[in-house]
Amino acid sequence: MSENITSCPYKKKCSGCQLSNLDYPSQLSYKQTRIIKLMGRFCHIDEIKGMDCPYHYRNKMQAAFFKKNGKLTSGIYQSVTGRITETDNCLIEDKLSNEISLHCRKLFESFKMKPYNEETKSGFVRHMLIRRGFATNEIMLVIVTAEGKFPSVRSFVNALINKFPDIKTIVRNINDTELFLSLGEKSEILYGDGYIEDILCGKKFRISPRSFYQINPVQTEFLYSKAMELADLKPSDVVIDAYCGTGTIGLIAAEKVKKVIGVELNQSAIDDAKKNAELNNIANEEFFCDDAGKFMVALAQKGEKADVVFTDPPRAGCSREFLQSLVKLSPDRIVYISCNPETLARDMQYLLHKGYRAEKIQPVDMFPHTRHVESVVCLTRK
Repeated sequence: MSENITSCPYKKKCSGCQLSNLDYPSQLSYKQTRIIKLMGRFCHIDEIKGMDCPYHYRNKMQAAFFKKNGKLTSGIYQSVTGRITETDNCLIEDKLSNEISLHCRKLFESFKMKPYNEETKSGFVRHMLIRRGFATNEIMLVIVTAEGKFPSVRSFVNALINKFPDIKTIVRNINDTELFLSLGEKSEILYGDGYIEDILCGKKFRISPRSFYQINPVQTEFLYSKAMELADLKPSDVVIDAYCGTGTIGLIAAEKVKKVIGVELNQSAIDDAKKNAELNNIANEEFFCDDAGKFMVALAQKGEKADVVFTDPPRAGCSREFLQSLVKLSPDRIVYISCNPETLARDMQYLLHKGYRAEKIQPVDMFPHTRHVESVVCLTRK
């Protein structure tokens, strides 16, 4: 590893990398111990899967813009303080995305575009989102602005794509809300098709500005492959992919089973999932825009059954209502992918009391240098 996170010039100002005081082996040891303390009583904990090179692993970056000493600059938004830490080279962000971000900063300044000021409600540029497909090298740039005309838009776009030909699409999003670092309802495509594609576990996925897509593709390949292994999928299985998002887990499982049902409350994510199924010529998956818990209760009431349920909930974990519906449906195997070990331990405790047993837990370091740790566990019905 040529770079060392302890040399990061922003670590005293930026709260993004909470474990930057530790070398990488010590970070892995800390996370392994944390998982064992929380869930070692349930079952065996496998050794955490770390990265060979835990730098520049993020395929998504966001840069917020502000004025400093009369000049437009950019950096990382600190949600705790509400301030922006000026950065030129974040050691966990993708290198090419960093370069594009810095060049955009210069272009905004040269085109005399002012950063948006929350207090005075004036200015134009709010923030920027860059996503790169690591397998395809396709890049999407989303420029988030206030209302108003985009000055010299053709010249701006040409200047960008001439310098960075890997940019496949540029989208302008208009955020007229008070929410920082969020996307507004209105968008216009300035260049390309408005989306990029990437390849994960041998499947193609379309990524639009609002798509959920794991930010560390190297570790995601391992995580999802381990989830498939623990699920012990069979050709006769009916599978439910709860919180399916854009369909990644279900589409990877589809070729191994009889049928997959994807459930997600976000309609735009469901639309992306259907496109991803078409993209991969997968015909044995159905997608439903619905609350996953209510959907599974309805299935159980009809007397229908699922052999395997994959669930990949947000950091808050599964709601009690969802867990109750899961128990009511009574699948043979539950594969729980978690980004929060505390809520995973809580939800596992509930499921163990309701007749399931944990086989083993595999921790994965999806977010090196932060305190976050991903885990995947399979629970089987007794």
